Amino acid sequence: MPAPWCGKVGAGAIVAATLNPCIFNTAASLLLALAAAAAALLHGSAARRLSAAAAGRPYLLPRPGAAVAHAQVAAAGVLLALHGFALVWATSQVPQPPYVVFSEALLLTAWSMFMGLLYYCRRLGVMPRLKALLWGAAVLYTFGLYSEVQFYVHGLGLDPSERRFRLTAALVMEAALLLLLGSEYRKPGPSSAEEDLEREALLGGGEEEDVEQGKKKRKHSWVSLVGIAAKYMWPTDSLALQIRAWVCVLLIVMLRLLNLAVPILYKKVVDEFSYASARTHPTQGAPTTFKFGEVFLPWVLAYMVAYFFQGGSGGGAVGLVSNLRSYLWIPISQNSYRRATLDIFSHVLGMDLNFHLHRKTGELLRVMDRGTSSIQTMLSTVVFQIGPAIFDIAAASVYIALKLQPWIAVIVFVTLSGYIPMTIYLTEWRGKYRRELNRLDNAKARRALPAGAKATDALLNYETVKLFNNEALERHNFAAAIDAYQVEDYKLSASMNVLNVAQSVVIYTGMAAGLLGIANGSLTVGDAVLFVTLMQQLYGPLNFFGTYYRMIQQAMLDMENMFELLGQHPALADKPGATALVPQGQTIGFHDVCFQYSDGAPVLRNVSFTVPGGSTVALVGATGSGKSTILRLLFRFYDPQSGAVVIDSQNIADVTQDSLRSIIGVVPQDTVLFNDTIRYNIKYAKPHATDEEVVEAAEAACIHDTIVNRFPLKYDTVVGERGLRLSGGEKQRVAFARAILKNPPILILDEATSALDSITEKRIQASLAERRNDRTVLIVAHRLSTIMDADLIIVLKEGQVAEQGKHAELVERGGLYAELWQRQQESATGASSAGPSSRPASRPASMLSLAQLAGTAGDATPPLPPGAHD
Repeated sequence: MPAPWCGKVGAGAIVAATLNPCIFNTAASLLLALAAAAAALLHGSAARRLSAAAAGRPYLLPRPGAAVAHAQVAAAGVLLALHGFALVWATSQVPQPPYVVFSEALLLTAWSMFMGLLYYCRRLGVMPRLKALLWGAAVLYTFGLYSEVQFYVHGLGLDPSERRFRLTAALVMEAALLLLLGSEYRKPGPSSAEEDLEREALLGGGEEEDVEQGKKKRKHSWVSLVGIAAKYMWPTDSLALQIRAWVCVLLIVMLRLLNLAVPILYKKVVDEFSYASARTHPTQGAPTTFKFGEVFLPWVLAYMVAYFFQGGSGGGAVGLVSNLRSYLWIPISQNSYRRATLDIFSHVLGMDLNFHLHRKTGELLRVMDRGTSSIQTMLSTVVFQIGPAIFDIAAASVYIALKLQPWIAVIVFVTLSGYIPMTIYLTEWRGKYRRELNRLDNAKARRALPAGAKATDALLNYETVKLFNNEALERHNFAAAIDAYQVEDYKLSASMNVLNVAQSVVIYTGMAAGLLGIANGSLTVGDAVLFVTLMQQLYGPLNFFGTYYRMIQQAMLDMENMFELLGQHPALADKPGATALVPQGQTIGFHDVCFQYSDGAPVLRNVSFTVPGGSTVALVGATGSGKSTILRLLFRFYDPQSGAVVIDSQNIADVTQDSLRSIIGVVPQDTVLFNDTIRYNIKYAKPHATDEEVVEAAEAACIHDTIVNRFPLKYDTVVGERGLRLSGGEKQRVAFARAILKNPPILILDEATSALDSITEKRIQASLAERRNDRTVLIVAHRLSTIMDADLIIVLKEGQVAEQGKHAELVERGGLYAELWQRQQESATGASSAGPSSRPASRPASMLSLAQLAGTAGDATPPLPPGAHD
């Protein structure tokens, strides 16, 4: 800096054990003014767009609370007034050097823009997030306060009254700035996570209801989330893993000490070389020589050993300590992942049916997977990256202050403290380009298909493209998708360059300031090397601080989604003190049951009937009459709004769900199998069953011959996803095999034989009857021919019992059942008369007497024809 610009302070880099205020104030005021201008432009523009997009939806953008808003305006007003007074005082009452007028004018402009932004956003009802700007200002003002304290102590030719005024003004400004910064953390309204949701919804990236759901859910603070996640990090279930964890903590501490020791040892090595060089006084052109024992053994050897353990700048991946810590942490991380995954998986399995019907499976799996992974990401980032980096900064600053000079420590601390918020701010700024790039890369948005999806869409519809001769159009659409994607990709890549340049400016500004002070001081060459090495070692990990910040932010969101899922409780749970169901006669009763789903009209209205124990009862009726709802109530997937469902005079709402479902077996119409072997799917009803029992059940279900003769791997054949490698009849017979293996007292057949031929159906039902003579069977059927011999037929219509009785009684009565029976008979007769080429709409009546299902004697069953299946 030229001397006239700095006045009496002079142009030296260091003045009164601190950085020259002429240099610092000029640079700091310029940086703050530029940052305020950028914030005013960016936040003002965003506020205008958000306010316009939120027209008619004010709940998305709550207005700031009065107390916080007034505190912000008051604090900013104090700063504005003090800088205005200082500018007037510097230009009129006491003439000051040009740099004072320049810096005060810039600071006055900066806080004027800040005040204008507050009023503008407040008028629009939008609350700007200015933490990064205020953190940067706090660092600069804190260093300014330190400088004023030094000037007050040393005098520097200033009048006592002027020194008191400057120190008092600096203290008031610091207090006002801390109030501003504190108000940012007390600001009501949406969190940063909610703001992301709002921006996506308002500016085209999401749905409004998603925003509302997100705002309802996000109630956890970051501190509470870290506390919840920490319980998964610590291996409470293993003493050996706890010992490993403590060793890892010790290794982290050891690495911190090494990070400080390596530069110190390097300084010693350089100083020893310098001293040895000074002692030897080599002749012109001759190389300097040393005795190895004098120089290398004490310090170089120690430096090399420490460097080997540390592994380079900041404890890199090649260091022994770092690798040992990573190795020891592997089982701890696996244990944490296992416990979190099992907790969330067990919790989801324990949720009620309504929860699963209203949640998308893909979304649920993403929440589970991202949540468990985010625990690892967040804890490892905080424990192994951010925490140690902050400790290294503090330790380096303290060591430099004690061993070198305090002002160098201030330079290190101020530079690094300014580096972190600047990196966070620029990372947030880059986030909007990343969001837009993700939007273009999201194949779900049809209007914004990425280039790859455009190409896939065109190639899959190749024939249509050719039919309409639109190759040129598809090429144009493909090119437009590429161009749109590349525009945002360019912005994202360019913003990374801006971030790198800004980081380099901060880094080398701090290093230059420190080296200038070293050049003017009486420090050794080793001291200069120590300073440079420490700065480089500290800046290395901080280069990734923006990445860590985004990782933690995303991990917090994912963790919050998972913990919100864990916080949900099933609508149906066992009552306190619920007892196990004790089956006696397997009598089922519905007593004046009324039920409706939460979002629909009444499904069952005053339904009452009794299924006698050991009998076979059929439920029939049109689609939507309530048959499936009755089955769901019997399984207690739901509780009725009124009335009671009882088994053997025991209200199923008063017994445990496990005991209830353990006595009920079901063969559904749409059998869904696991993507596993046939053996596994049959044994699912009885996991500890022997292979002989599995084969016996398969033979009873008429599926054994098919398994052995058709599939090369026999029972070890994998059925595919949802059993798609099996036919419909084969899947139903596997379901029957499961039911036979379980051998439950109560059996439900929900259109269970719809894909079977009559002979197979008869043999399977006979097998069921042979294995339990007191079984209660409840059949849901659309083909009335299959339930002609039922002990009781209950006819449902619009959620009510229309009639009930035996088949012959209901036909003679001429009611709803007789009408349904007549229609099916006419349909079957018409299909038969149309010839063998026509497929019958309904199959003729089965010849099986359903009394066999209750254990009564029946006719001998004919053998299955060879090779007959499905």
